[in-house]
Amino acid sequence: MSLDVRTVSTPCYVCEEEKLRHNLQIFDQVQQATGCHIILALKGFAMFSVFPMIRQVLKTTTASSLNEARLGFEEFGQRVHLYAPAYKAEEFDDLMFYSEHIVFNSFSQWKRFKDQIHRAEHPIRCGIRINPEYGEVETDLYNPCAPHSRLGVPVKEFRFDELEGITGLHFHSLCGNNSDTLERTLEVVERHYGEVLHQMEWVNFGGGHHITRSDYDINRLCNIVKRVQETYDVEVYLEPGEAVGWQAGVLVASVLDIIHNDMDIALLDISAAAHMPDCLEMPYTPEIRGGGTVDQYPHPYRLTGTTCLAGDVIGDFSFPQPLQVGDKIVLEDMLHYTMVKNTNFNGVELPSIAIWSDTEGLRTVRKFGYNDYKSRLS
Repeated sequence: MSLDVRTVSTPCYVCEEEKLRHNLQIFDQVQQATGCHIILALKGFAMFSVFPMIRQVLKTTTASSLNEARLGFEEFGQRVHLYAPAYKAEEFDDLMFYSEHIVFNSFSQWKRFKDQIHRAEHPIRCGIRINPEYGEVETDLYNPCAPHSRLGVPVKEFRFDELEGITGLHFHSLCGNNSDTLERTLEVVERHYGEVLHQMEWVNFGGGHHITRSDYDINRLCNIVKRVQETYDVEVYLEPGEAVGWQAGVLVASVLDIIHNDMDIALLDISAAAHMPDCLEMPYTPEIRGGGTVDQYPHPYRLTGTTCLAGDVIGDFSFPQPLQVGDKIVLEDMLHYTMVKNTNFNGVELPSIAIWSDTEGLRTVRKFGYNDYKSRLS
């Protein structure tokens, strides 16, 4: 049974439970085949109402702030893997409480906080993030290894003589890539840090692994992981965010008005700027259920939001039949990097959050209102 959009009050993100379970089965397959640990990156997907399902397969979460660390600890029920470009001294005791792994972005940060780490009340494994200075990400906004990147220690700055207390290395150089990119990245990492890896207990391959995409080469990934584990006698961690919620949910909107300015323009009760910023940043154009590219069907439209931002445009599409005010528009693949990036720009309503399952139908787990907007201001 598929989602009945007629039952959805818009705007609303809808997690399709069976599709999320499908993704988790793929992760479980990789973990069972290799013994690696796949953990949920909250920066990409933090819908905690489905954490009970996710934690049946994934070990824990990875966080990049105090708020994410607390969410992972309280809602996922496990201490987190923590990485941030820099840590605030006044937050560090709380960060330690919530964390089981802490990765430092620089040796200066490691030296600043390592004495506190040694006084922690529970064991914390510490790592250094390295910058392989190799990337295949075309959009610089999302490229961790772009020139002058602040993310990770570049080779020439790495302190090979200051590793006492460091048990792991972390790198993150991917963004929605396949496993062949990981393989080429590892060639560079091993060339520069092979001797260091022999001294480590674990290595974190970071995120950006598009494991649940239909064309992803899972066998290659498994071979890579097993080879690294066997060569260096280390545990391997991967922390995808996008891949967890990939194709597992939609954003449902309604047509509020249709105007004409050399083309038909449909105004929806959602916003690219506020609710799906990757459409403007990446830029990324979502697929529309029942629609197609602008010249695929006889009725083309530009789909837009209703904020004052002139560029609040989702994209140009076409439909088999003319759109009418009140029609529901279903934007595919809208769970990852949407809820976690939402804003109330212009005071627009945040989409509700719901779960659809074949057995229980639609259940709304969160609605937002005026107080959510007002509470962010003063």
